[in-house]
Order: sequence, then C-alpha cells, then structure tokens
Amino acid sequence: MSFFSHSEEERLAEYYRTDIESFFEATLEADKYWLNMGPQHPSTHGVFRMLLQLDGEKVADVVPYFGYLHRAFEKLGEYREYQMITPLTDRMDYLCAATMNMGYCLAVDRLMGIEVPRRGEYMRIIAQELNRIASHLVWLASFALDLGGQGVFLYCFRERERILDLFDRLCGTRQALTYIRPGGVSYDVPPGWLGELKDFLNKFPGWLKEYEELLTENEIFVNRVTNIGIISAEDALNYGMSGPNLRGSGVKWDIRRDDPYNLYEEFDFEIPAGRGVGDVLDRYHVRLEEMRQSTYILLQAIENLPEGPIMADKVGWHPKIKPGESSASVESARGEFVVYLKADGTKVPYRTHFKSPCLVNLTALRKLLIGNLIADIMAIFGSLDVVLGEVDR
Repeated sequence: MSFFSHSEEERLAEYYRTDIESFFEATLEADKYWLNMGPQHPSTHGVFRMLLQLDGEKVADVVPYFGYLHRAFEKLGEYREYQMITPLTDRMDYLCAATMNMGYCLAVDRLMGIEVPRRGEYMRIIAQELNRIASHLVWLASFALDLGGQGVFLYCFRERERILDLFDRLCGTRQALTYIRPGGVSYDVPPGWLGELKDFLNKFPGWLKEYEELLTENEIFVNRVTNIGIISAEDALNYGMSGPNLRGSGVKWDIRRDDPYNLYEEFDFEIPAGRGVGDVLDRYHVRLEEMRQSTYILLQAIENLPEGPIMADKVGWHPKIKPGESSASVESARGEFVVYLKADGTKVPYRTHFKSPCLVNLTALRKLLIGNLIADIMAIFGSLDVVLGEVDR
C-alpha cells in the first residue's frame, strides 16, 4: 500500500526525474564522466553514497546521498516516556554515547527545572570526556587505516579497550552507556575505579606521543594530508560547521567554554584550533590536542570530585512534565549537538528534535572535495569524522 495518493506519487516522480535530468544535462561534458562511490564503500564506515563527476583524476562535482540508515529516533521519541528515550540517544552517535545522553538529559532537566547535584555534574563530565577520548581514538585509528597505517589502528584500539573496560566497571556496558540520566547519573563510582582511571590518564600522554611519532613525524603522512580538503573559517561558518572541523579552520568555538553547561566553567582547559589553513592536517592536529585537553579535564575532575548524591531527588521513572518547551546544546566529539523538546503535560514528549553535527558538517562535502584528486577523497571524508548513525537519525 502506498503512503501517497496517486497524484502525489506522480508529482514526486516528476520532480525527481526533472531535477536529476536537468542536473546531469547541465554538467554533462565529453571529457568528464560519473562514478558511483558507495553506499557500501568500506572507507565511509557506514552506509553513505557519493556520486562523483570526474575530470581525469580530479573531482569536478559531487552529489551526496543521505538517508540509508534512517531509524526514526525523533518519531520514536513521541511515543516513549521521557526516561525511555535516553537509550535511543546512545544509538545515534554510537561512538560517543555519553555526549548524546547529555544533550537529551540536559533538555529534560531544563524542562523539569531540575538542579543536578554537584557530584552528579562531575560524574557527567567524567563520562563525557572519557568517551570523547575513546571516540577520537576510533577516528584516528580508522583515519590512519584508510591511509595505510595499520600499526596506528592497533595502538589506538589498545587504548580504547582500556577505556571500554573502565566504562564496563562503571555502568555495566561498554559502548551504549545510558549512564547519564535526567537528574544526574545512574551509578556512583565503584571502589578503586578512580584510581584505575587516574592510572590510565597518567599513561595516556605517552601513548599520544607514540601516535605522533608514527604520523606527525612521518613525512609521507604529512605530505599526504597537507593542503587538501581546505575550507576557510568564513566558509566553515557559512556552512554551519562545528566541533573539530570548525576549529580546524581556526575558529575557537566550543560550547563547553562559550555556553557552559554542567560545571565546565570550573575547569581549566584550552580550545585547540588549526593553523589557519583549514586542511586535513589542521583537523588531525585539533583532534589529537583535544585528547590531551580531555585528559587534563579528567584529572581535574578526579582531584576535585565532591561528595554527595549523584541524582536529583524529584526525578521519578514516570514523570509528568508540565506543558512547555526547552532546548540544549552540548559539545559532542563531532560538534554542536542540539536537542529540542516540547511537552504537552503527558508522560511522553509532544515533539523531540535532534540537530546532528555530522549532518551539518557533511553539507560542506562538495566544497571540500571539488578540485581534489580521487586518491584524496577518503582522506578528506575521513577528516570530517562522520558517524552515519547520527546523520540518519
């Protein structure tokens, strides 16, 4: 059975037929040809398709195709109680679930007027920054592997495994955490856990130095990623980019500092930015430095972790929230993640909406790829650190 009327189907078919035909007619030249990349290309690390117009070895134009992984999380959010939506956010950016949890729970906290206990806020920060390091390690591992660096892949996953073990001890799961909840966090630290985390953080800068010896000091790698995929600060802002991709173009914008949430204003950390070129190398350096800064934040959180409860008293399993609306922005590993909620006084939201940083960052893909070589496509795409589960939410 069709979801559209017959006339609507005809209208859509005619629109897409004429739109695509006119696009191809306008760009068809004898010395150019079209190449389909994806949607099962291994280096996209997800289901994503690019239709490339090539002029010899150079990219002349790009048509990106989204939507292969759509799972209707926003619509599901209109049929589940507030507490039951949190696990859905784990499965959007499944490599950095804690920041997805945080964006949603922060919107719920504001909607309910909840004041989270200080210890709960500190534990939220610990979960987010530890997950940010794990996420950047996956990015660095896959980015290096796409460029032929298998050794870096193995080293990065060695460290990530230690982080996942820490999460397993903290909340009983390794990747889809659901650790941050409306009102606080689900569990306090188990005995000895903070000591294990501190031991990892003290060793981690040495492991970061290993990555730099393998890549940053590797002339082949540096030449491979320099002056490709360039986007200026002005263009990055016009496209609405955020996170390491925006900071790679020299714009020091970070929600944790510029619009603080939790208790980030109490922490001392730097916002790394690129050298002003806005190429793949800049975005690489920003993410490496972000792992260092997350390490500093975590060490401060361990040192100053307050005593007290980890969850606000007034949060129940079946809260009825007064009619109203709220929004929240958090700094995920991939940029600015925005959540909008509208309540109608029932146990389920009237409307949930998630603004994905990956989707917005991908809108600049055409700008980044045109004029570069075919061989540079996956280096440029990989430098954006895209998680397709978050794009097609």
